[in-house]
Amino acid sequence: MARTGSTSLRLLTPRDLDAVDRLRAQAGWNQTLADWQRFLLLEPAGCFVLEVDGRVVGSATTTRYGADVAWIGMVIVDPEYRRRGYGRRLLERAIEYLRSVGVGSIALDATPQGEKLYRELGFRSAWGLARWRGRLPAARPVESTAVRELRATDLPALAALDRRAFGADRGRLIESLAQHGGRTLVAEREGTVKGFGLVRPGAEVLYMGPLVAESAAVARDIIQTLSRLQPETEVVWDIPMSNVAAVSLAEASGFRQERTLERMVLGEDLPAHEPELQYAIAGPALG
Repeated sequence: MARTGSTSLRLLTPRDLDAVDRLRAQAGWNQTLADWQRFLLLEPAGCFVLEVDGRVVGSATTTRYGADVAWIGMVIVDPEYRRRGYGRRLLERAIEYLRSVGVGSIALDATPQGEKLYRELGFRSAWGLARWRGRLPAARPVESTAVRELRATDLPALAALDRRAFGADRGRLIESLAQHGGRTLVAEREGTVKGFGLVRPGAEVLYMGPLVAESAAVARDIIQTLSRLQPETEVVWDIPMSNVAAVSLAEASGFRQERTLERMVLGEDLPAHEPELQYAIAGPALG
């Protein structure tokens, strides 16, 4: 067991990226260095590490979506340093920061292992999520929409559709994922955007999300197009359990449920949103 030493809780910096990615790898999570860089880009004053004797042993990130809601993610503690209250300290610092900048609703996606601590800090359940994993199905013809690669002029329409689904403005996130991620597909009918889906590399497997669509048919068209472009690729995506159409689509496409998460909120309720439009979230660390 690691000995107890002097501790310091401070801001995450670019110099820490290798250290926090080591924590991520220990936890077996799928994020990459590009994801850590994105957290720093979007919220440089709200990402934290905890050091023991100069060694980074814990992390936590925050991401604000305007003044409406913010997300806490990447709460990780080195296995050798757990059960010492370090995870709680990191969470409390993240909450303190978000309250200091006026965020009313603080949310996160909890693993079963972390849920007890979150409840002790006042978080309450909003709804459940499930992770689905599998290989992209054999491509079939796109039926209800035209699906194509992203154009820069699409970004305002994507942000507007995402705001309907999520309830807050994630335009900066959508732009960052689209420009520095993997692939973004846009579904449109008669010149109007009806859905979009992003896929990006992960440490172990491709991650799909967010996938926002006005109907199951539109979501299926996006997945079918992705299947044609990247046949037999293994992907994971996280689906709101309340979106029955999304769950049915995952099952029909041959994906299997891998784990569950609980969306939890502290403070004000989550902004009004339309979870039935969310066929895949942006990721547990992003909402």
